[in-house]
Amino acid sequence: MNIPSNLFYTKDHEWARIEDKIAYVGITDYAAHALGDITFVELPKINETLKQAGHCATVESVKAASDIYAPLSGKVLTVNMQLATNPGLINQSAYEQGYFFSMEFSNAAEKANLMDAASYQKYVEGLSK
Repeated sequence: MNIPSNLFYTKDHEWARIEDKIAYVGITDYAAHALGDITFVELPKINETLKQAGHCATVESVKAASDIYAPLSGKVLTVNMQLATNPGLINQSAYEQGYFFSMEFSNAAEKANLMDAASYQKYVEGLSK
């Protein structure tokens, strides 16, 4: 299981790569594998305002449909349009080509609600017990 050390994670298996005031958001390798082959993604709209832990996207796979929640509050800047025609990028490259969107986050203090890689690793290991 791939858990990059430079990202922040949620208990719902979303990740955020934070660069200054911009966060790139997607779902973890763990979540992508648990879902199986992803067949469709509904992304947020550009300029949409998101609240931390609020619904922001939907992923459909051969196994299930899953809601995706915003790891931080803020405004959507870009969406990954490649996912519209190739949602399988999430399974192939969850942390790079399979990212969902970028956002300008509005409250840096919310980072305290996220897990670092070591904490997420322990969390996921606890789920399989």
